[in-house]
Amino acid sequence: MSDSRDRQYTNGEITVFWKPAKCIHATTCFRELIEVFNPGRRPWVNMNGAPTRRIIEVVNKCPTQALEWKRNEDLSPEEQEAQFLNTKEELTPETLPQGAAEPENEVVPDVQTPSATLKIMPDGPIVVEGVFSVVDGDGTTLRQTPMTSICRCGKSHSMPYCDGTHRKIGFTDEK
Repeated sequence: MSDSRDRQYTNGEITVFWKPAKCIHATTCFRELIEVFNPGRRPWVNMNGAPTRRIIEVVNKCPTQALEWKRNEDLSPEEQEAQFLNTKEELTPETLPQGAAEPENEVVPDVQTPSATLKIMPDGPIVVEGVFSVVDGDGTTLRQTPMTSICRCGKSHSMPYCDGTHRKIGFTDEK
C-alpha cells in the first residue's frame, strides 16, 4: 500500500522510491553517497549526483528498504504517472514527524523458533531484524515486528525505539 508521503526520483535510467514511514534514519544513504542523498538540500535526492551503478549499490544497503529502486522500463503505469505528481512539499529524513519512522501493524508470522539479527548502525540505532518480540520488564509484549530500530542515544521520544533524535543531538560512537 502506498503512503501519500512516499516519493520517487529518477535519472532517466532508474527510479529510486523513498518510503518515509519505513525510514529509521540509519543514515546509510547519505554517509555512503552524500552527492545523491543529502537531507540538508531540497530536494534531498539528486539522481544526477552519481552514476546509476553507484546509486543502486547504496540503495541496496538500506537496512529497512525505505529506499528501493527499479529500472525505468520496469515501472508500472501508476509509478510512471506518479513521477509527474510528485509536487507536494518535499519530505526528508529530518522533516519527518516524530515517530513516523516506525513501521506500524506489522506482525511476525507464527513460527516455532525465534531468531533475530542485530546490526549496530554507526552513530545510530540498533536495527533488529528477524523473528522476535519486544517485551517490557513486566513481560508485556510491546511489539511483534519483522524489523525495528532500538535507540542507543537515550534521547528518543518513543523509547525504546529510535525516532532519529540521535542525528539531531549529534550522537556518535566515539568516546
